[in-house]
Amino acid sequence: MKSEIIKSSLLSDEGNKEKASFNPEAAHSISRRWFLQTASIGAAALGFSCTTGKKTVIQGFEKAPEDADLSKGWLPISDRKIRVGIVGYGYCQFGAVFDFQNHPNVEVVAVSDLIPDRCAALAKACNCSKTYPSLEELVKDDTIEAVFIATDAPSHARHAIEVLRHGKHVASAVPAIFGSLEDADKLFETVKTSGLKYMMFETSCFHEDLYAMRQIYTAGGLGKLIYSEGEYYHYMPEPLPSYKDWRVGLPPQWYPTHSNAYEIGVTAGSFTEVSCFGMPSLIDHLKPANNRYRNPFGTEIALFRTSIGGMSRMGVSWDTPGDSGEKGRIRGQKGSFYGKYEGLEKSLPGLNRPPLPPGVSPGGHGGSHGHLTNEFISAIIQDRKPLVDIAIALNLTVSGIVAHESALKDGELMKIPQYQY
Repeated sequence: MKSEIIKSSLLSDEGNKEKASFNPEAAHSISRRWFLQTASIGAAALGFSCTTGKKTVIQGFEKAPEDADLSKGWLPISDRKIRVGIVGYGYCQFGAVFDFQNHPNVEVVAVSDLIPDRCAALAKACNCSKTYPSLEELVKDDTIEAVFIATDAPSHARHAIEVLRHGKHVASAVPAIFGSLEDADKLFETVKTSGLKYMMFETSCFHEDLYAMRQIYTAGGLGKLIYSEGEYYHYMPEPLPSYKDWRVGLPPQWYPTHSNAYEIGVTAGSFTEVSCFGMPSLIDHLKPANNRYRNPFGTEIALFRTSIGGMSRMGVSWDTPGDSGEKGRIRGQKGSFYGKYEGLEKSLPGLNRPPLPPGVSPGGHGGSHGHLTNEFISAIIQDRKPLVDIAIALNLTVSGIVAHESALKDGELMKIPQYQY
């Protein structure tokens, strides 16, 4: 393995580095918005069907309230338009929900889905006339500069590698890789040698609370993190429909990035070792005889050691009704954050997320969708690392794969591969 141990690093947050006096009223406002948002997601926990027919919203896809001030202060960085191809319009219709089609620096020039009806629907949603029957055909189009992958999770690594090998920047839905440490190394080496941009669209990284945590941590307001918690609760008594049924019996810690981001998305560090336990599930598709993964767990709770010497508890659950969503809390030597900042520092940077270009919706998953697209496109134009680059994407994902192995071995303490780029 050619990855390296991360000793210290910080997420870059271009365009939002100016410090300002810490405003307790603003912190309270974030706390209140966070509470209301969490409460609304919880209320929709059982309405987890995707948008078909009568349109019941999938859990996590509840759109953030539209706000007239979302674009206040936005300044264009270029008049360049990145020519984007979009692949995948499955049950969750991810190909269109991140609003590439409405970004002023994007031209969606081609789309693809293996199923013709879905491909046509994606083209219509993205205001695009050119379609291809597969990603493998789309990447041959020399007019395309970047591709967004919204295909099935088991294909993400293979598809990203294919895009990069054809000389195009790539963004992918989560997770970066699916259950394979070998794929992680292949993807890492491909990105590193390509010189192109790779970004994983981890939604928690642009949740309002996590964004504030990262700003405060980067400014020193939390000090060294001692402890963090992250939770991703998504009740699935029946698996969501999926290509080749990849969601049936899915090991919880193979889909860990929404929770793990509440440490790694704050510090840009990593987890170095893990002990994880799983709970056997009462749900049929989460019994080992009923899924391809031989996975017996509906809930997996991992205790990690972090690269800066702290501890982190990260939980993912498919079979616990009630409280739901993506959430977390952190405690450091100089302060803590759970809905609001409480700590020693009085002068901290602005905590609000950067403004969105006019016409770009914040979308679902805590209003993160539009911000992720804007970050990826801005990184290409400014020729800089995107927020969730390949190292962070793999550190978020691989730790969960090892955690699941630990759970299968009754909590055995296991080392986690490290990535730095």
